[in-house]
Order: sequence, then C-alpha cells, then structure tokens
Amino acid sequence: MSVPVRLNRSQLSVPASSMRFIEKAATSDADVVFLDLEDSVAAGDKAEARANAARAPSSFDWGAKTLSIRVNAWDTPWTFRDVVAVLEGEGERLDLLMLPKVHRPADVHALEALVAQVELEQGRKKRVGLELIIESAEGVSNVDAIAAASSRVEALHYGPGDYAASTGARTTAIGEQDPAYPGDLWHYPMSRILVAARANGLRALDGPWSRHADLEGLEAAARRTAAMGFDGKWAIHPGQIETINTVFTPPQAEVEHARRILAAMEEAAIAKRGAATLDGRMIDVASIRQAEGLVARADRIAGR
Repeated sequence: MSVPVRLNRSQLSVPASSMRFIEKAATSDADVVFLDLEDSVAAGDKAEARANAARAPSSFDWGAKTLSIRVNAWDTPWTFRDVVAVLEGEGERLDLLMLPKVHRPADVHALEALVAQVELEQGRKKRVGLELIIESAEGVSNVDAIAAASSRVEALHYGPGDYAASTGARTTAIGEQDPAYPGDLWHYPMSRILVAARANGLRALDGPWSRHADLEGLEAAARRTAAMGFDGKWAIHPGQIETINTVFTPPQAEVEHARRILAAMEEAAIAKRGAATLDGRMIDVASIRQAEGLVARADRIAGR
C-alpha cells in the first residue's frame, strides 16, 4: 500500500493538556500538527490531555492540515489507554498516531495490532497511519526493519534529545551541534533514518530545535536537514513555523530551473537522445527524477 502524499514541511508540537493551545494550533500555518500526550504533559495531567486529544479532532476546523496525536511510549503505563481513547473519539478527522521511542519492529507490530483492533471494534472507515520516532541507539541500529514493519507507517522522525542521551553524547542541548565535534554530530543517525525512510517510501522528519527564540540557529539547522533530503522539521513554538516553512519551500529559481530541465529532456526525447545539455551542464534521466520531485513538491505547496 502506497503512503499518502502529505505536505510536511513544518510539524507543530502542541501539549494536549491545553485546549487553548490546541485551538491556536488549528489556525496556524503548520502543515502538520501533533497533539502531544507524551513529554510535554506531566504525569498528573495525562488523563485530561487524553480526553482533550480525543475530542479535539472534531472540535476545531483543521483545514488542509494533517492531524496527528503522539501517544506515550510502550515503556509507560499509558500507551494502551491513549490509543483506545483517541480512536474512540468523535469523528474520523484524525490522520496519524505518533509512537515515540521506537526501538525495534515489535514496538510497531504491537501498535499496529492495537490500532487495527480498535478500528474494527469502532467501525472506523478511515485507516489511521503511523509515525515513528527513532531516538535511541537501538532504534537506529534497527531502523531498516522498523521502517518496513507495517504498511501503516508513513513517516520516520529523528529524536535528537533522547538519541543523545542513549549514546552518551556530552550535550544537554536538543538538536544543536557541539563545536568540540569536527563535523555534523548528528549526521550518522539522520542519514540512517533518511535512507530507511526513502527505501520504504516514507517521509523523513527532523526533530526539534530547543532554543525556540533563536530563529537564526533554527534556520541553519533546518537548512542542513533540507540539504540532506528531509521533508521537514518540528516546530515546538508557533514562532518557528514561518522559518521552517520557508526553508523547506523550494526557492522559485530552483523550481524554474527544474522546469527547464524537464523541457530540455522532453526535447532530447523527441530527438531520440538520452541526455541533453543545459547551462553548460549535462542532464539525463536521473536529472528528470530530481526535477520532477522538486516540481511536484512546489506544486503541492502552491495548491495547499
């Protein structure tokens, strides 16, 4: 089963314990919003947050946004009730469930079975997809099998904070680089996640930038991620959305160049040539695939 095509430049995290924040998120410019039941919600507020998340999909107009809910991880006492409660909620506006701390394929299999059972019992017609956060050394080592664990999986996310903790990285900053390291500190896990996602036709998302007021640092981090090929990045504050959307929107000049590539290759095909030259650079079939992807992305953004 093919993964639904979704615009996913910015993904806004919203604590489900606050209906006021949820209402604001519904009117934001984020492509995707996920209502959080995990790290941003204190233990004593879990039940209230769960109830809010269950009714929020039908309580607000979410427009063209993709709507997701992050449940708690399997190593907590809350996961089962999270899944059941939000799938028993009114309406079928919910698109995705996000599972944190995915270490092995069995974590995905368990969630898939539970979701399928509740959907069947509730008579839900809309199939809910899954997003998985890879945020441990074990998760990265198993990421290929995790990505292929279920046809419901749509996206892999990189969780830099917990990943740093699991590997013993000497940092307490989430998503930031360490000048003591000669290079990109997170390149290896992010590359593994990206390749596993693409090999299985999934979206790949970068996690949060913790200094929410540091838009310059956010932009630099997002540009590195975008250059690698990731689809988008988390926003932990509405003020980060515009920067992230801008970085992950192809510049008009690049889109126009991609359209020229497609036109040049069309002319080459008519002339029965497998390659062509454009602006002094050789282009071929691989160039078509790159250009088509860029143009399709720009068209999705324009039509949002």
